[in-house]
Amino acid sequence: MNSLKANEMPHQEPLVRNKNFLEVATGYDAQTAMDEALRCLHCKHKPCISGCPVQIHIPDFIAKVAEGDFEAAYQIISESSSLPAVCGRVCPQERQCESKCVRGIKGDAVSIGRLERFVADWHNSHCKVWPAVPEQNGHKVAVIGSGPSGLTCAGDLARLGYDVTVFEALHIAGGVLVYGIPEFRLPKKIVELEVNGLKALGVKIVTNVVIGRSMSIDDLFDDGFEAVYIGSGAGLPRFMSIPGESLKEVYSANEYLTRVNLMKAYQPGSTTPIYHARKVAVVGGGNVAMDAARCAKRLGAEVYVVYRRGMEELPARKEEVEHAEEEGIIFKTLCNPVAIHPDEDGFVHSMTC
Repeated sequence: MNSLKANEMPHQEPLVRNKNFLEVATGYDAQTAMDEALRCLHCKHKPCISGCPVQIHIPDFIAKVAEGDFEAAYQIISESSSLPAVCGRVCPQERQCESKCVRGIKGDAVSIGRLERFVADWHNSHCKVWPAVPEQNGHKVAVIGSGPSGLTCAGDLARLGYDVTVFEALHIAGGVLVYGIPEFRLPKKIVELEVNGLKALGVKIVTNVVIGRSMSIDDLFDDGFEAVYIGSGAGLPRFMSIPGESLKEVYSANEYLTRVNLMKAYQPGSTTPIYHARKVAVVGGGNVAMDAARCAKRLGAEVYVVYRRGMEELPARKEEVEHAEEEGIIFKTLCNPVAIHPDEDGFVHSMTC
């Protein structure tokens, strides 16, 4: 209870996981979760809540975990969050709620994200009854985009009784959760469960519709929608405007991750084209760069992350950087590409930094 050190998250071994797309972190068991929850000091002013973008009542749900009442903990989280199993895995808790934790002053902060993940996974594996559809208030809202922003908005509105329809351009709901974040960080079955939970609340999901092309926002209003929320995603990739960017083996991270994740190029026998390089350079140091680098490693490449600043300035989550290093990815910092050079067939030969 008074330990200054957080309970470690169990993981696959680095040299095993860097060859598969199974989830890296395997999650707390019940006893470990309860033990971690007992580290919470239940501070009077609850500073952790101020670090949470959706203001989850963190000490309250942790108190329920400590008691072993995991379903009550889930219900507390669900009052504020529509995607607890997702957020428990991919939110940057170390910069948000956990950065405010008083425990972190003289030791490790309470592992709030790991506890949220445990609670959500426990609920998903033990509770088979969906919540009742809230009483309708007679108002219709359209949500454009089914990524985390759109799904969160849809869930919040549905709980207030609105008739919500989500329009998604791709053929699967989830946005960046399905096309961008790899399976080993966020299994797609988790996203599907969260989406199904929103459907149970009455949210309708319409896929393969590009608002602005298939239909306009004016069309939505003509169809009876009274408000439109636009959560249209991260947009197009930005390149560096250096020579050689149009060569055959140069991908944007968006395209590479979409092929690997949404289009399942990592699976044996997949018909999705993906280039299996012997050596890969990933330019950038954010979470997307880590995802691309770790995917390339799992597809058999020797992988380098090329980043213009130092290791201490990498914008990616600390945990993702540590995992990448453990998996054998090589970091070349204080290094910026200035040109990519072709071979005689127009493929990448080398890169000057």
